Amino acid sequence: MRDNKLYTNLKKCVFCAPEIPVLGCYVSKSGVRADPEKVSSICSWPTPKSPTELRQWLGLANYLHKYTKDYAGSIQPLSSLLKKDATWSWRPEHQAAFDAVKKSLASAPVLILPDDTKPFHVVCDASDFAIGCALMQFDHEGRERVVSYQSRQMKPAEKNFSVHDKELLAMRYALIKFRVHLLGERTFALYTDHASLRTAMKSPHLSQRMARWLSFFSEYNFVVHYKPGKTDILADALSRRPDYDPRMALSRQATEDEDEDDRCATCVSLNLTRVTPELCLFDEIVAAYANDPDYADIIAYLRAPSEAALGTLSRTKRDHIQRYSMDGDLLLYSIDKFDAPRTVIANDLDLRARFIHEYHDAPIGGHLGREKTFAAVSRDFFWSHMYKWVRNWVRTCEICQRVKPSPSSQASLRPLPIAAEAWSSVSMDFILGLAPDGQDRTGILVFVDRFSKMTHLVPVHATITAAETAVHFIDTVFRHHGLPDNIVSDRDPRFTSAFWTSLFELLGTKLQMSTAAHPETDGQTERVNRVLEDVLRSYEPSFTSWSAFLPLAKFALNNAVHASTELTPFFANSARHPRVPTLLAVGQPTALRGSTLAGG
Repeated sequence: MRDNKLYTNLKKCVFCAPEIPVLGCYVSKSGVRADPEKVSSICSWPTPKSPTELRQWLGLANYLHKYTKDYAGSIQPLSSLLKKDATWSWRPEHQAAFDAVKKSLASAPVLILPDDTKPFHVVCDASDFAIGCALMQFDHEGRERVVSYQSRQMKPAEKNFSVHDKELLAMRYALIKFRVHLLGERTFALYTDHASLRTAMKSPHLSQRMARWLSFFSEYNFVVHYKPGKTDILADALSRRPDYDPRMALSRQATEDEDEDDRCATCVSLNLTRVTPELCLFDEIVAAYANDPDYADIIAYLRAPSEAALGTLSRTKRDHIQRYSMDGDLLLYSIDKFDAPRTVIANDLDLRARFIHEYHDAPIGGHLGREKTFAAVSRDFFWSHMYKWVRNWVRTCEICQRVKPSPSSQASLRPLPIAAEAWSSVSMDFILGLAPDGQDRTGILVFVDRFSKMTHLVPVHATITAAETAVHFIDTVFRHHGLPDNIVSDRDPRFTSAFWTSLFELLGTKLQMSTAAHPETDGQTERVNRVLEDVLRSYEPSFTSWSAFLPLAKFALNNAVHASTELTPFFANSARHPRVPTLLAVGQPTALRGSTLAGG
């Protein structure tokens, strides 16, 4: 302080104190808490008798609103009394809101001080009448702590927004309120209970409002994560307080006990104040049919077939009506009886975007190319012009453009003999030079079945020996598939040492080497290596360790259709497709249950 010529007033200094007052709050090593005197003033405030008294009390309470997580929802009934044309009438619901704010401030938690050396994360949510958010960090003990709460009521025009735009409004509000902490911050996570926000920036159809907001969002470096409302208790409470919703205020007392017994198990979460059920993916698909004129009349005909109903269909729909069928509430599509039925997705832009996100952007999708992504989505689902959707999605994927190199032509090499059956010929190679993971491993040992193209991946240290490589081979390949007739590899010393030679002589396996001057002879494994490196780079921001992502990368590669076989490695090995999270959410068509074509 002396060097910078800063001076203090000794009378205003406090030494050896567990906490000190600063700008209307108390700061300690544990964090920040509200000034007890201000809290006491709020809690001892008498019941307001006029709008002026209420406005005075709200002004004081608003000063401390960052310490309470449901402030905007709590004061909703009180704010209605301050409208220009409102008649002053203090009702029981107003007294309940008045007491709730007092109680909330009296029990306000201690907020931690922001630590710029640790990453921040944000939770946000919107209800029909308020938006809320919270800035959070993990403390040194790994506990999730709140840095600040923020919430506000919606303006009259904002209450008319669609659900999607309300959630986007909450996201924008959070970034504005916490701008000083988040702008320029390394990649941070933003959690929302509205799944379609993960794909909002990729939607091919943007309103003027969304275009303006997305331009604002581009200033920040964040990743949107979906967190269901039943698990995102904090943000949900910030924006949603049904007992203070003006539409429910008059009927709250009469229905409170009945509602408690009538709530279904799927609608009740740990947050006891939430009673709005969250639609699962199955329900969203079914609900979207009613709003799609292309499929609504088809479903009406299939439910009650008649000549009159058939006559209302267009000629194109009549010609293709035999391709459609109903499985409960789901509409299915199949070209002919030999084509596996697929679930039809209505013309809902957000809904379709969610499916492509799951099959391309999600970890099990692996950010693969348009052909593989289209093959994966179209295996289970159908909508018109799906290939165009997938092509545009992959073409505009920012991560794919950043991490994938431009394709270059390669000189032709002499091909190896085609394998006769699964796991009769195995190719193997190393990927080295990766960033160290939590166990200081910097490489991947890659095994590929040359018949089915199935891949096995093992994280390894750069100093791996031939003996350790043999152990991984026995544990990863031999244990599941037996011994191959031959192994294709390059001239890595770990593949050509005396250990390998003696091992395969004892086991009766012939070691087949690549051409010394052309390691690309084993082009299959080299190609897998390039794709795997692209996949790992695609998810670098989402994973602190690439080895933690390796099992999902392996799944993505083995669930992708291979150009040479026109099958996925999974199907080529076991004559069945694996079940993915989307199928668990939507359900498998009845016709495919138990079939080898079905996942599961």
